[in-house]
Amino acid sequence: MDISIIIIIVVCALSIAGFSQLELIHKYRFNAYQIKHKKEYIRLISHGFFHGSWGHLLINMFVLWSFGRSVIYYFQQSLPGNSSIVFLFFFLSALVISSLYSYMKEKDNYYYNAIGASGAVSALVFASILYDPYGIIYLYFIPVPGILLGVGYLIYSRIMSKRNMDNIGHDAHFWGAVYGMFFPVIFNPSLLTRFFQELLAIF
Repeated sequence: MDISIIIIIVVCALSIAGFSQLELIHKYRFNAYQIKHKKEYIRLISHGFFHGSWGHLLINMFVLWSFGRSVIYYFQQSLPGNSSIVFLFFFLSALVISSLYSYMKEKDNYYYNAIGASGAVSALVFASILYDPYGIIYLYFIPVPGILLGVGYLIYSRIMSKRNMDNIGHDAHFWGAVYGMFFPVIFNPSLLTRFFQELLAIF
């Protein structure tokens, strides 16, 4: 069983527990005020293991399942160390990194809360785009080249973050995506050159 499936099982188990035990969500959700003033740093990671609804959970886990195995394979081929450990570190660190902007913005706002693995899932999708920029990703059953979907996703996330009209963590989506592109490059800078070569290959 690969590490992505283990993560899915753990996230599903904790999220389902949270559906009926709201005190778990209250204790472990992302709350920048609690992190800053009460030093509850576990919230930077633990929020990613809880979800607000079945739909929220299933979408994130479907995307994690869809991209997890291929990203593990990419890591195995291009990054040093055990690919499963690297992937686990990638997932957990993406939860933290994707939340830092929200932390800085909301650190004195007692009422701002967030849950879900969306930031880490965005990182996962964008890591796959780094390795295969023209790989097809299906958006509502419509095939779209990954790089086009990625650019559109970043623009959309940025616009919606500024509008702040819904209850979705667009900042986490945006910064998770950015982190997903750069995480592999930190350990293997040649991947950035390869990425641009792939982009220009069709011209």
